Amino acid sequence: MQFLMSHIFTILWTLLFLYALVTGVFLLMENRRPQSTLAWMLVLFFAPGVGLLIYLFFGRDSKAFSKRRRLWMQDLEANALPLLSPIFSRQDAELAQLESQSIGRKKLAMLVRRNSLSALTTRNHVEIQQDAAKFYPSLIQDIETAQHSIHLQYFIWAVDPFTDGLKQILTEKAKAGIEVRLLYDPIGSQAHVGRRYVKDMLAAGIRMAPTSPPFQLHTISYRNHRKITVIDGRIGYTGGMNIGQEHLDGGEGFDSWRDTQVRLVGESAAVLQSVFMVDWYNAVRENLFYAKYFPANATDPAEGDVPVQILTSGPDSQWAAIRQLYAFMIVSAQRHVYLQSPFFIPDATLAEALRTAALSGVNVKVMVSARPSGNTLPDWAGNTYIEEIVTAGVRVFLYEKGYLHAKTISIDSDICSIGSANIDIRSFSINYELNAVFYSERIAKEVETDFERDLEYCSEFDPAAYRKRGTAIRFRDSVARLLSPLL
Repeated sequence: MQFLMSHIFTILWTLLFLYALVTGVFLLMENRRPQSTLAWMLVLFFAPGVGLLIYLFFGRDSKAFSKRRRLWMQDLEANALPLLSPIFSRQDAELAQLESQSIGRKKLAMLVRRNSLSALTTRNHVEIQQDAAKFYPSLIQDIETAQHSIHLQYFIWAVDPFTDGLKQILTEKAKAGIEVRLLYDPIGSQAHVGRRYVKDMLAAGIRMAPTSPPFQLHTISYRNHRKITVIDGRIGYTGGMNIGQEHLDGGEGFDSWRDTQVRLVGESAAVLQSVFMVDWYNAVRENLFYAKYFPANATDPAEGDVPVQILTSGPDSQWAAIRQLYAFMIVSAQRHVYLQSPFFIPDATLAEALRTAALSGVNVKVMVSARPSGNTLPDWAGNTYIEEIVTAGVRVFLYEKGYLHAKTISIDSDICSIGSANIDIRSFSINYELNAVFYSERIAKEVETDFERDLEYCSEFDPAAYRKRGTAIRFRDSVARLLSPLL
């Protein structure tokens, strides 16, 4: 004991040195970007216990999921190929058709095809639905006419007057013999969904399950942020909206909620079905890849002719597919880029793409919410990124009529994307996300028309006014920026 006490500092420094050496070698072997490697080294060295927990929760890349590859987590093609063979068999012809329209369309389609294993679907009817006042009635009508299956997956499933009514409708459909399955994110929905609620849903015949174990520590940070509905394998919905009353009345602190959803009828709904089935399998270990969930009439050419790709990304993906989508769209734009997100926390790649586009003369407009919903840290951090891109010529608008929650991007009135991914590092690297890409002038122009209408309720970010807010405020925002990967 006396020896230990007399050499305690030597022992502690030796242990700290060995800890730093082991963690340093481990981080170096991951071959990250130099800035990321150095940042994590500092965190792990100066906060050995807390830093290690932060790394376990937020710092690991796709290698952390290597043991779970057998769960088909993102490999949709291997499981869906036999059931979607009519779509896959036409890929070369469909890509050639896109190339005849523009080389940019074909290159983007090839990128999405390779980084997300996403098939290009062309037999689709597409309807953009702005705000819950349009989306919810349409969703309920389709649910009420369901003949076989109703599959729902949402980051937030609230428990409130609206979902009480929806629960009753789903219960009636389940009693009528319709298969009803519901996935929810356990962290996103933790303020609403408890064990008793899930038991009540199961008793009503509704299969309800979390997308991951609620308190599995090594994956607790990797949230499933997707929003999916698939009805009878032929009607699908995706976009930015969750399920809850706040989308109708604005929720706490807001008079309204501005969001964008899209209704898909045709082949793209079958691809959404595949995504849901992968997530369902990962959650409950039930294989649903059967022909009855992929009806032949889901690919009826009469449904429409809009080319659509559904792409997914997540912490277990080989490529940051949605980040690559946004970056490619921005740098390939010739005339303009319109982008909407609740807040703005880009990584270096996306920030550089926006600055490059603006400096090259492209009209780049970014719209974010003027006020945060809940956590204020993302908005504080976002101010620093906004100031940087504005100096390069990007125009940033702050939406003031309620809360802006839409996640859209459109370029040159030609290609657009609507989905669940925010413009933040979490969405691009940590969350499971889903976006739909539309190669259609009509759809792109509609998204841009809505964007321009939203501008009526915006004020423009003024960097000079921001700098006048004082050193303390800007220092606060800079400190918040350090937490960007966690926000």
